[in-house]
Amino acid sequence: MKTLNLSSKGSLGKGHSLKLKYANDQLDEATVRNAMQKIVDSQLFGKDDEQLYLRVASAKYVTTTDEPIFSQQQA
Repeated sequence: MKTLNLSSKGSLGKGHSLKLKYANDQLDEATVRNAMQKIVDSQLFGKDDEQLYLRVASAKYVTTTDEPIFSQQQA
C-alpha cells in the first residue's frame, strides 16, 4: 500500500503529519506544495490552543509491503 504523508509544523513548533491512503501517486512537487499551502491557509485544524498546520515542512510517498507469515483458514 502506498500513502502520501504530509508533514507540517504547528504554532507550538511541533511536527504534525497527515497521511492520505488514496492519493494519486503521480503528483509533482508543485501540486503537493500548493495543496499543502491550501491546508495551511484554511486554518481548519487545531487542538487546544495550537494551530496544527501552520507551516509546510515536507511530503513523501511511503510504501508498505505486507509479508504474511501464515494464514489460518476458517472452517
